[in-house]
Amino acid sequence: MNAAAKGDVHRVRELLDSGADHLYQDDKGQNALMLASMAGHDSVVEALLEAGTPWNALDKDGNCAGDLAMLAGHQSTANLLLEAGVRAEMVLGALERKLGKETAGPSHDYLQQRLQYDADSERLMDADDRAVMMAWEGPLMEAHAHAVAASGGDILNVGFGLGLVDEAIQRRRPRSHTIVEVHPDVHARMLQLGWHQRPGVRILFGRWQDVLPQLGAQFDGIFFDTYSEFYDDMQDFHVLLPRLLRPDGIYSFFHGLAADNAFFHAVYSEIVKREMASLGLSTQFVPLPINVTDPKIWEGVRNKYWQLDTSTACCLLGVEQ
Repeated sequence: MNAAAKGDVHRVRELLDSGADHLYQDDKGQNALMLASMAGHDSVVEALLEAGTPWNALDKDGNCAGDLAMLAGHQSTANLLLEAGVRAEMVLGALERKLGKETAGPSHDYLQQRLQYDADSERLMDADDRAVMMAWEGPLMEAHAHAVAASGGDILNVGFGLGLVDEAIQRRRPRSHTIVEVHPDVHARMLQLGWHQRPGVRILFGRWQDVLPQLGAQFDGIFFDTYSEFYDDMQDFHVLLPRLLRPDGIYSFFHGLAADNAFFHAVYSEIVKREMASLGLSTQFVPLPINVTDPKIWEGVRNKYWQLDTSTACCLLGVEQ
């Protein structure tokens, strides 16, 4: 750790070759990689990463090496750690898929739970006091709707929730508006509010995994924001994009990936960008101001699902090349 903090890469390599414990974390939770990153010693960072020091270990303040490099202003070091994180996560994802890990979509427990809209429709909560969607997302949903529906063409939204993005899409008077929703309580709410009677609106009740592959339609704009699913599920959705999205169409999604750590969030942003490129989509991340620091926002909510700073990349736009 002393050698890493000083940037003595030759000593670090000697110690690694002799079997020194590069995974050790002190009483602050810091390891050699974190100390080297804070000081901007790129050669030491590279040596430790090559030795297998985890890029995503956290200290007791919840910071990883990448966070510490960014806080200290060492951009080249942060870039090294970002690339290491992207490589590791993409290899892990590819391995899981090769081993046949199945994605089941929304969990059975979630679909069996009763969901509850509060009196002011400010929150949609599940039976375990976890927020499915909250009103603070309104400005984000407005931006997503502007991205995918500005053309006024054929629009697809996967996941209704509070209906924030769908209301914003409707204000842009799309030619057609398809909504996929899987939870029976949310579907019942949509019918209660008369969404099935709105001109141009089509509601598809069921798992998107079941209804979209048979749809065969193409859309000018697509938005994706589901609950009780994982990144693997979204990857499966992305595979459908070339079939669903028209040339020059726009795709956007609620970017809640690793939303409790800024550096992890950046890693997943880069992973998504590369996956989009493999599908022929170019990407643009749009920073949007968010302020969810008021404790009242999260009163009674078990899952504080957004914890990043007020200015962060929350919206991803994909434009077919």
